[in-house]
Amino acid sequence: MAKPVVLITGANGEIGRALLKRLHDDGRYRCVTVDLTPLPEKYRPYCLETYAGNIMDKYLLDQVAAHHEIEVVFHLAALLSTRGERDPELAHQVNVEGTLHLLRMATNQSGRLGRAVRFVFPSSIAVYGLPNVEEKARVGRIKEEQWNLPITMYGCNKLYCEQLGRYFTQHYRQLGALATAARLDFRSLRFPGLISAETVPTGGTSDFGPEMLHAAAQGQPYQCFVGPDAKIPFMAMPDAVESMIALLEADRARLRSTVYNVGAFSVSAREIEARVKRAFPKAQITYVPDAVRAKIVDSWPEDVDDARAREDWGWKAAYSWERAFDEYLVPSIQKRYSEPPPPAK
Repeated sequence: MAKPVVLITGANGEIGRALLKRLHDDGRYRCVTVDLTPLPEKYRPYCLETYAGNIMDKYLLDQVAAHHEIEVVFHLAALLSTRGERDPELAHQVNVEGTLHLLRMATNQSGRLGRAVRFVFPSSIAVYGLPNVEEKARVGRIKEEQWNLPITMYGCNKLYCEQLGRYFTQHYRQLGALATAARLDFRSLRFPGLISAETVPTGGTSDFGPEMLHAAAQGQPYQCFVGPDAKIPFMAMPDAVESMIALLEADRARLRSTVYNVGAFSVSAREIEARVKRAFPKAQITYVPDAVRAKIVDSWPEDVDDARAREDWGWKAAYSWERAFDEYLVPSIQKRYSEPPPPAK
């Protein structure tokens, strides 16, 4: 029996590359990828097929679905918060309209296969919006249904796409003859800030943590764009990947929701700085808060309540802050910057 086919959009990003390697190592799925830029040669052997193209291209998505019996979608492609604030119209087009194209394609594929395609959607703590740091400190850990008042276009996009997924799973095609058609199985996680040792940060609003670490490892000074007391939840990239796979494989009958918080640890910029300087004593870190980006971080919760994920599908992060830093981040990043670069082709 052929292995199920997984479609990964945004496969060339931080999460995408880590997920692609994890699925390849697992060996139970065949992967098809879509990204704006061609996938590097290093990752091509992990794939059944790769496509360079835009998720706004409905013809491309239809061609992908026509050539492959896609049973799982990991929709990772997105325009992140910082860039989204510079071009909110483009952010809406990519994050909402692009997601809608994928939902339509996956729903049609469910009908063709006669069973629900599982659609895993990484959402974000950007869907939350606290009015000030005093309220943020008072509230502490936030449940899924609290403070859904995002202050960024990215957060608005993610929150709306969560609702689109719920609609396609629970309400679409419920009338008349269409009611018997197989519907989508949408499952979403709200990620905290993600820290990867394998890829360089790409300018996300939560990237002050990984940027600080990567700069120190390279012996470069770093100006942090938030204040030292800025605090949000974070997660090591291996845990992010494992959480997506765990939610993918969870029994639908046990899932009370289509959207789940997932958490690991919560630290401030000052706490990250202290840990970085323990590993890299010569690190030069200063704070020059950017008004826009710092305001966004201040609107996000100090921590998330992920009890629902723990109860429904057994979620538990493997990496605490100490273990993430000492066993994953520092050794991998030290190795990354101590090795000579590959020869130019």
